[in-house]
Amino acid sequence: MRRGRTALRSAPLVCALVVGALLAGTATAAAAPPPTDPGDGALSRSRTQVTERAAEVGQLTGRLAELDARTDDLQADLAARREDAASALDDLTAAQAAAVEAARRADEAGVATDAASSAVDDARARMDVFVSATYQEGLDTGPFGLLTGAQNPADLVARAEYSEIVARSELAARDGLERARVARANAESTAKAARAEAEARRSAAAAAKQASDTALAAADAAAQENVRALAEVDAQRAEVQAQLDAAEAHDSVLHVQRDRFRAWQRQMAAEQAAREEAARREAADRLARLDRPGRPGRPPVFTPPLRGGGVQRAIDRALSQVGVQYVWGGGNGRGPTTGIPDAFGSPLNRIGFDCSGLMLYAYSGTGVALPRVSRNQFNVGRKVPVSQLRPGDLVFYKRGGRPIHHVAMYIGRGNMVEAPYTGANVRVVPLRRAGLMPQATRLI
Repeated sequence: MRRGRTALRSAPLVCALVVGALLAGTATAAAAPPPTDPGDGALSRSRTQVTERAAEVGQLTGRLAELDARTDDLQADLAARREDAASALDDLTAAQAAAVEAARRADEAGVATDAASSAVDDARARMDVFVSATYQEGLDTGPFGLLTGAQNPADLVARAEYSEIVARSELAARDGLERARVARANAESTAKAARAEAEARRSAAAAAKQASDTALAAADAAAQENVRALAEVDAQRAEVQAQLDAAEAHDSVLHVQRDRFRAWQRQMAAEQAAREEAARREAADRLARLDRPGRPGRPPVFTPPLRGGGVQRAIDRALSQVGVQYVWGGGNGRGPTTGIPDAFGSPLNRIGFDCSGLMLYAYSGTGVALPRVSRNQFNVGRKVPVSQLRPGDLVFYKRGGRPIHHVAMYIGRGNMVEAPYTGANVRVVPLRRAGLMPQATRLI
C-alpha cells in the first residue's frame, strides 16, 4: 500500500511533465510566425480585379480587331483613291494636251479662214471688175457685141470663142467666190468646235481632278485618324495588359500565400493532433494504472485521489477523451453518451460529449459532482480571477448580455481542453479571450 501511495504521488508529477512537454510543443509551434494568410476578402478582391482587367483587355482587344479591320478597309479605299487621283491627273494632262492641240487647230483654222476671206475678197473684186467693164464699155464690147460685130465667119468663130472664154471666166469667178465663202464658214466652224471641245475636256478633267484630290485627302485623313486611334487603343491595351499581368501576379502570390498558410495549418493540425493523441494516451494510461482491475469475482479497485492529485486526475480524464465527437447533451460521469437530437440527426447513433458533459465526466473521477448545465457549473466551487488561473480551473464564455453558453478546462501554459461545437471533436486549444468571463471556478 505504501508503494501504491508513492506511485500516486509521482503520477501527478509525471503527468505534469508530459502535459507540460505537450503544451510546450504547442507553445513553441505557436511562437513560430505562421505564413501570412491573405484572407478570403483579399483573395476575392484580387480575383475581381483580375476579372475586371481581363474584361477590359478583352474589350480593347475587340476594339483593336475592329480597328485592324477598318485599317484594311481604309487602306484599300486610300489605294483606290490614289489610283483615281492618278487617273484623273492623266485625264487632266491629256485634256490639257488636247486643249493645246485644239488651240493649234484653231490657229490653223484661223489661218484658213483668213485665206478664205482673202480669196472671197479677190473673187468679189474680180467679179466687180468684170461686171463694171461689161456695163461701162457698152454692148459691142460685151459678149453680144463681139458676135454682132463679126466681119466674116472666121471672125465670128473667133469672137464666139472669146465670148465663151469671158463666160467661163465669169462663172469661175462666181464659183471661186462661193467656194471661198464655204471654206471660210467651214474653217470658222471647225475652229469654234475645236475650241469648245478642248475647253469642255479641260473643264471636265479639272473638275474630275479636283474631286479626286478631295476624295484622296478625305481618305488619307481617315486612314491617318484610324492609325492614330489604333495606336491609342493599342497603348491602352498594353497598359491594361500590364495591369492584368500585375493583378494576376499579385493574385498568384496571394494564392501561393494561401496554399502555404493552409499547408502550415494542416501541419499544425497534424502536429496538434499528434500531441493531443499522445496526451490522451498518457492520460488514459495513468487512469488505467490508477483504476486497476480487482481480483476475479471482485469489482475494480478505485483509488481515491490523494491531496493535490485530484486536479491532475480531472485533467487526465478530460484529456483521455480528446478526439471524441461533440454531441449536444452528451456525456455523464461514466463517459460519452447519446444526447439531444439536433440538425446533425438522431443522437441514437451518435455518442460523445458537449462542453458541460466533458467537465462533468472529468471531475466525477475526483468525487466532485457537477450540475449538467454550464451556467450552473459556474456557481459551484470557488471563484478566482482569470489572471490567477491554475490547471483544472473551469473557464466560462458568454456573449454580450446573454447567459453563459460554454465551459472549458484550463490545463496550463495558456491552453484549455474543451468539447467545442457540433461537427468538431474534444480538443486542446489556446485559451480564447473573446467572450471569456473575468472569473473562473476552482473546484479542488
